[in-house]
Amino acid sequence: MRPAAASSGKLRLQKWYVPLSDKEKKKITRELVQTVLARKPKMCSFLEWRDLKIVYKRYASLYFCCAIEDQDNELITLEIIHRYVEILDKYFGSVCELDIIFNFEKAYFILDEFLLGGEVQETSKKNVLKATEQADLLQEEAETPRSVLEEIGLT
Repeated sequence: MRPAAASSGKLRLQKWYVPLSDKEKKKITRELVQTVLARKPKMCSFLEWRDLKIVYKRYASLYFCCAIEDQDNELITLEIIHRYVEILDKYFGSVCELDIIFNFEKAYFILDEFLLGGEVQETSKKNVLKATEQADLLQEEAETPRSVLEEIGLT
């Protein structure tokens, strides 16, 4: 599975679970973005492409797309996309393209908490958000300036 988020043809997030050259990734990305954006809104969210199945879902101006192998289940993949968007919505409070652009590291972190190696790692939205919030707290603590006395444990 290779999730990606794009808007107006600009790829904002991508995760590859198979090793490919940068040239091949760019070619695939270009072809897929053109193919998905050319489809009419009422068309099915599944399509066959090369030896893969493409599953995508549009949320406002964002498209979320996964390339899956032939034996994988399209409906489960659609649910995975939806679950990821729900988690992003909860974290960002109605996710939009700017959230992904300016907080791409958080979008990737959430994806990595949710999926591992292209497989669902955690089905609980609450657990994914909890792990993300804990990481946020650790990052805030690391960025908070401390005095020399605090550093050596004297306060």
